[in-house]
This record gives sequence, structure tokens and C-alpha cells, in this order.
Amino acid sequence: MAKTGEIAAFALGEKKTAMVNLPAQFVTSSTADMKGQKYSDLVDYADNSEKTSDLNNESITDLIDLKEQFSKRGYANRNSAVTETHPIFGNDKLNYDNHDISVLRKNLDEAQENGNNIHELAFSIRGDWLVKNNLYDPETRMIDQNKLKHAEQSIAKTLINNGFNLPLGEYEDDVVWFGVIHQDTDHLNMHLWFAKRSRETRQEMLKQEGKYKGQPIGVIPLEVIEQAKRQFRKQLMSSQELRRHQEILKCVGGFKKEIVEAAPDNLLNDRHAKAIKQIYDALPQDMKGRWQVGNAQLTAGKGKMAKANQLTNQLLDDLFDKELKPEYEGFKSLAQEYDAINIEDQGVIHKGQRKWSENKEDELRKRLANQLYKHLAQIEETSINDIDQQMSELLSHVKQRDKGNNAYKTKIASSPEEIKLDSKQLINNVTPNPNHIGDQMPVRGGSFNKISRLLRQDIRAETNAERKFLRNQKKVEQEKAQEEYESKLSRGM
Repeated sequence: MAKTGEIAAFALGEKKTAMVNLPAQFVTSSTADMKGQKYSDLVDYADNSEKTSDLNNESITDLIDLKEQFSKRGYANRNSAVTETHPIFGNDKLNYDNHDISVLRKNLDEAQENGNNIHELAFSIRGDWLVKNNLYDPETRMIDQNKLKHAEQSIAKTLINNGFNLPLGEYEDDVVWFGVIHQDTDHLNMHLWFAKRSRETRQEMLKQEGKYKGQPIGVIPLEVIEQAKRQFRKQLMSSQELRRHQEILKCVGGFKKEIVEAAPDNLLNDRHAKAIKQIYDALPQDMKGRWQVGNAQLTAGKGKMAKANQLTNQLLDDLFDKELKPEYEGFKSLAQEYDAINIEDQGVIHKGQRKWSENKEDELRKRLANQLYKHLAQIEETSINDIDQQMSELLSHVKQRDKGNNAYKTKIASSPEEIKLDSKQLINNVTPNPNHIGDQMPVRGGSFNKISRLLRQDIRAETNAERKFLRNQKKVEQEKAQEEYESKLSRGM
């Protein structure tokens, strides 16, 4: 990231960097005191050009180290980086006037005098992402500063409340924070500085001698920063872009649901009888009742379950290539489409990182493998010949039923062209056939009656999870619409 010497001349057409980055740093009060620096030096009056003229002429690179920012008085609201007369904003206002700045400086001095750290995070946002979400017009070089500020106001709460062992503030207004938008680099930068005002006395928040269990004092965990980045992106996405993300996720979930429901019927037929028998023989009998894939991938090749896992993976390959090919291709195609979104948002995939689609593929295969193992564990422990007979009777029952029902199978998409159908249409096509769920297996000992009941329980649990997911997504859309409405009101639109 480099200084451009111009306002809002953001780079476009970049491919390898993340759409939104969020580096974090902090400085202790003792370090600042030792150098004669004051937290309040970050903020100067926007109309005092004499104090910022030297800084404006410097060829600095943003983001500079927080320790260096104190030596550049008025760094936050320097004239060369902002377009507003009062660019500083905070929890309660989008534009702090001179009186607000005076109060802010007093609160920052109080935080430093009480020995508290000051933290800085900076959202570095690519021009392409701003354009896509209607936040930046490269022709007029205008940006939607109010919408960006509203998003940071929301994120500040997440970082202040969740970024430490305890919420940073002990009471309302115990944390002083402010932000500013800088436009003089090739990426737009949104800074956020914050510090606790009152003296810290809580043991969980104080530096401990020796080995300390828990997160290091002052360091915001990476998972909290990633959560803030996701929340920030979601707040600023255009309704069209947010809807595209949601529709892809819904469709991937729909294909997964269809595969999970259809897999047992399509596995239990004559074509797979030999493969299932081989899997059963490979399962470690001393672990019966505890047959699980676990954290390893099916192809890991280690442990007592390794052989059964590998055989099951081969069986699933065959299933996805034949009986469930349309459903699997739809699942995989849309999951890979979401990979492209993630790469666009987060930058290139680094060595050792797994794609979102790869994780979803593993989850699906483990789900089906564990479901199969659970059902095989219900086979009664009798002679091997009797086990063969039980499986034969099961397969015969399924075959007879399929002859009457014309082999239940719901087709979602059969070609790449069909897979690219409108997402809403794809979701509507994910309609399970209830006729195949409740069948009972009339074999000795009730073993397959148990299997059928377990299968119905699995499907009900999956369906409930999908419903909860859809309800949450609907809530997000409603909150997004309300925020956009309130933003328009604040701009007098």
C-alpha cells in the first residue's frame, strides 16, 4: 500500500490482495510516556493547517507504525488524507466538531494517565470492492463516507467487548474511541483507535508474571479480528451482493440435504452390496458402537478405521458418479463458486490453506460415512452367514419397494447449464420425497427397523438445522434493510 498524492485515487483491477484487511497494533502508556508522546497528539483540530502542513508534505506510507503516529501531530485528521472539515467520528456522531475534539483529547489523556494501552486497527479496503458495493465512484472519486462510518461504529462494539478476556470497559463510556477515513493511499483506510479510560484493576485484564493461561494481555485474538472483518463486509455489502452470497449458501445447503436424504436408498441396492459387505468386514469389531470417521479425512490412511474409511470413500465416489451424479455436481459447482467469492474477498489461497468447497466436501463425506457406520452397527452380532442374510433381506426389501415406487430419485440438475439456473429456482427444486423416509425393514430382530428410525432422526435434525439457518439469514436481511433506511434518513434522503 502506497501514498498516491491524490484523494480517492484508489487502485482498481487488483487480484492477489484481500478486499478487506484489518491489521492491529497497540502501544502501552509507559512506552508513550518514556518518549514524551501523548495519545491526544493523534488528534488535532481539522482547521489548524499550520500544525499539519509539514506532515501533509511528507512522503509517508500508510499504514505507519502506531509508535510513529504520535510523533506526527494531527496524524488522524491531516488535511492531505481527508475531505471533510470535521473528519473525526466516534460512537455518537459522524463528524466531531472542535468541542467534541476537545472532549476526546481530554479522555485520551485520562486513559494514558491511568496506565492503559491504546489500540489501533485499520480497515484497508480495495477499490474494486468499494465499486462493487456502490461505495465508491472512480469517475467522480466520491465515496459513501457515512455508510462506512456506520459500519465501523458497529465493529467497534465487537472489538471492544469481545477482543479481551473481559469487555474492555467496566461501565458505559469507560472506553474512548474515535475513527477517521484516509483517502490518500491506493487503498481506502479506515482507522479505529480506542483505550480504556478508568484505571484497570481486574486481574483478568492485567499483565501476569510467569506463564499466563488465556490470551496475551493487549493482543486481540485473530478469530475476533476475522469476526470483525466478516461483520464489516456484511454491513457494507450492497443488497444485490449480499443476496448473491446468501442464495449460493442456500443452494449448497439444499444440494447437501438432498444428497443426505437420498444416499441410504441409493446405497442399499444390489449394485453396492459387495462394497458394503467389504466395508463391514473392514470395520474393527472391538470398536463396534464407536465407529466414526473422527477428525481425520476419509483418505487419511491411519488408525483402526483407515481401511473402512478408504473403502467407504471409494463407495461414495461410485455413488456420486452414478446414482447421485446430478446432485453432487450441483453441490460441487456451487461450492466452488463460493470459493471464487472467498478468494475475491480474502485474496489468494496460501499454501496449506483449504478452500471452503474442500471443507464442505469433507463434511458431506464424513456425514454420509458416519451415517453408514451407525446403520451397520445395528446389524445383530450373529454368525457371518446370518449377517449376509440380514443384508440380503434388506437389499431385497429395497429392491421390491423400488420396483413399486419406480426407484425414488429427485433430479435437481443434469448439466452445467442447469446448475447455473437462478438460485431461487434451484432451492425450489430441492424437495425431498417423503415416501422414502418412513419405510420399515421387516427382518428378524428388528435391526433394520432401528436403522429406519435412526435415519428419520438424522433427517429431522438436518431439516431443523436448515430451517434455523434460513431464519437467521432472513433476520440479517431485515436488519440490513433497516440500517440502510436509517442511513438514508441521516443523510436527509
